[in-house]
Amino acid sequence: MVCGTIPGVSGKALTLTDHESSLVAGTLTLLDAENSLDAEIVRRRFECLRSFGETISLFPPIGESQMLRGRARDERHLIKSLLGLAPSAHLLRVPARIQAMRSYLVTKFHSFSLLCKVIEQNSELYYSSRSVLFSVMFTIMAEDVYFSCLDEPSFPEEVKTHLANELVSLWDSGAEPEVIRHFPALEKLWTTRNDSPPSFGTMDGTSEILRISINLEEDWREFLNQVTGEETMGALEEFLFGLSYEELQSIRSRLRRFGINAVDFNEIRSYLGTTPAYTILNDSDPRLIYDFYMERKEAAQLRKRLNAPGPRKTLEEMYLKYRMTL
Repeated sequence: MVCGTIPGVSGKALTLTDHESSLVAGTLTLLDAENSLDAEIVRRRFECLRSFGETISLFPPIGESQMLRGRARDERHLIKSLLGLAPSAHLLRVPARIQAMRSYLVTKFHSFSLLCKVIEQNSELYYSSRSVLFSVMFTIMAEDVYFSCLDEPSFPEEVKTHLANELVSLWDSGAEPEVIRHFPALEKLWTTRNDSPPSFGTMDGTSEILRISINLEEDWREFLNQVTGEETMGALEEFLFGLSYEELQSIRSRLRRFGINAVDFNEIRSYLGTTPAYTILNDSDPRLIYDFYMERKEAAQLRKRLNAPGPRKTLEEMYLKYRMTL
């Protein structure tokens, strides 16, 4: 199931790891004995994924120097382009191999989602396949956080250059997230938040911060010690409570108006009078973590354009910026 590099081409093919290949092989062995139709669907899906990975290897490697019309194009040229582009301009300006690699990750996510559906009765294979889903999704999210930071005018140029270099390393590695120095911290932050639903109560965030912080590294606690100002606090509270800055202000205003000291999860919707703006996380669908991040990111960008109060960056961007200064 693991594909190799096409002979005569220097690009690195995107492949499944040995662990992922063994998951697919184990699932097919089980399905061949129990449901041949499902086995054939899974086999075709992963053959398509393998072929896609091989096709991507035909594109020139990201770091390979090329001469085009007498001008050199290399990794330094790419990094310079990344630093000068807004996120909305990336689609048609970054190398095709990068866009194809992102599509490969999305295809891989859907392939392992299929695997989870057909193997859900086998807990060992099911949970192993789910862990692959989370890994793929966190890789896509980490890339999004890095891209957002590249567009942040308050970030020093040297920080942005480090971020761009790490992105290039990710693409050169075949989208292996381990090459990003800050990936484990971001992954642990997202995983911990997913496992720690808010309790609300007095809405001071104390219990939520304690539940998350106990599983994170010391640098997270040091980061929290430096959290000051309405914007940073707003981003932290959005992350902890799963509500938008505007919703939090509305709920707190109501609590003060009626002299209410605490609120629970089941009362939130009635207080808002509508469905919360952000996705409510639960363990049934890993994609909800990605949705939650993107919704906060889009809301932050909208506040920035409208010059409205509230956070104009996500907590993840702020946390990554802090880590880059250590």
